[in-house]
Amino acid sequence: MMNSKDRLPTKRITLEQLTRRCANETYAEQYRYVCGLLDSGRIRPVKASGTNGKRPALYREYWLAEEQKDYEELREELTYQLVPLLSVDYYLNHPAAYEQDREWVLKLNAYLKEHRTLLEHQESVNERSFEIWNREKFLSREQGKRILKRCGLELDFLNVYGTAEPLSYYSHTRDVPQKLLILENKDTFYSMRRHLLEGNESILGERIGTLIYGAGKGIWKSFQDFELCVEPYMKAEGNEICYFGDLDYEGIGIYESLAGACRDSREIVPFVPAYEAMLEKAGQAEQLPETKEMQNRNIRNLFFSYFTQPAAETMRRILEAGRYIPQEILNISDF
Repeated sequence: MMNSKDRLPTKRITLEQLTRRCANETYAEQYRYVCGLLDSGRIRPVKASGTNGKRPALYREYWLAEEQKDYEELREELTYQLVPLLSVDYYLNHPAAYEQDREWVLKLNAYLKEHRTLLEHQESVNERSFEIWNREKFLSREQGKRILKRCGLELDFLNVYGTAEPLSYYSHTRDVPQKLLILENKDTFYSMRRHLLEGNESILGERIGTLIYGAGKGIWKSFQDFELCVEPYMKAEGNEICYFGDLDYEGIGIYESLAGACRDSREIVPFVPAYEAMLEKAGQAEQLPETKEMQNRNIRNLFFSYFTQPAAETMRRILEAGRYIPQEILNISDF
């Protein structure tokens, strides 16, 4: 029989709940029943609850305890049946967690035993996930990363790559070198594409070969695979990549983050003619819209460094006044 040291308190229970199974017995029988539970260590009195006022007295509430599980078989499995690549330290110290994760750990273990050579070939996250666990979203949306961490593995160990949303773009020409223009918003992308489709070769005096729809912050993920997923002409030597978005903290932040992430492979610059046209047209507007709430205002000086000092100062004044200029202030008649 286990003593009180082998049990863990789990929940608080009232005397009435505790004696429910012998509610029809005499109080003397109920007292003996409770004393038996106390002697076996299955309950402990909550002394702060006070007694029931009867003789002999019983406390009004108790801590109900459960027997600890015996995890010896699981510990032996961890110690002797898992491949050395999997660290078992976490699960040895948390056997209840291993009992919960066991199905997934054993599938990973079987994969490493029988199919480890498949890791020599890089696959997408979802492809590898299905290959190991027969669940394509197990790594990306379910508990796969947690299982790896508990087994002492990093995601890179599985030799996987992430897949971003493919770039949406319009190629007006494939001649190189050329200028590619990333646009934050969909309306401006469609308007500029229509302008080029009507037979025009330039936008605001600049010859543009390709328009890329950035989808706001979505451009960050799309550009992670730029070198792999775009057509050869788009990454040709001598090409220029420009960016045009809303003149607000978020739009500037999107540009600066993208430019910073790509600085080792290519330079991305603001499309200066478009921003200058925005400022000119904004000067004719009665009132600019207020800056949207909850925008991250932590921008650097990278964006402003491409403009003349008067233009940069005008932009800063607009932002500091709590206003912004949407890129939709320009339309097809302005291009």
